[in-house]
Amino acid sequence: MFSLTEPNTEAVRQFLSTQVDQPFSYSEVGATRLWSPDQPPRMPGYNVDVHREKLGSGRHLFLRATSALKQWRQFSMDWVVLCWPYLRIVEGEVCAVLAMHMGFWSMNAARIVYTIEEDQRFGFAYGTLPGHTHKGEERFLIEQRPDSTVWYEVAAFSKPNHWMAKLGSPLARGLQRKFGPASAEALITAMLENG
Repeated sequence: MFSLTEPNTEAVRQFLSTQVDQPFSYSEVGATRLWSPDQPPRMPGYNVDVHREKLGSGRHLFLRATSALKQWRQFSMDWVVLCWPYLRIVEGEVCAVLAMHMGFWSMNAARIVYTIEEDQRFGFAYGTLPGHTHKGEERFLIEQRPDSTVWYEVAAFSKPNHWMAKLGSPLARGLQRKFGPASAEALITAMLENG
């Protein structure tokens, strides 16, 4: 859904109520679960974006990064609004992401596909619902590797699902490529604030 003004809380609630029972808008549900940092994914017909950033090292840092991700702090930026940041990260939860681009807003619905809760890794992926400008899946992951280094990764595959997204594909691709580094910066800022 597109709007010239930022959708208010009631508009978001109404939008989400139309999406909560909808199926995913793509058939490769859960595909990001198998992606490895050492092997670039191949998704024919989709654009693939992967941004990986070293946060530092140590268990304390891993726990701080995990806490920030659980609070959806990777969305703390001025051109993206998550509805709502108190949402539990559990399979099946539905959220909306508002994005500001070129003077208008888009409202996009997604559902959490799976979560990762391991001793050295925490993350989750959400997949698009019919009320999203694109089709695909995005995974957010915090990982502590055997050398104790801690990494943040956001990895996604997508293709346009709306005629305006197809028409504005160069702009959309620019925003998708911008999101990975911007989300890492937002996560790091949140960790520093709660240091």
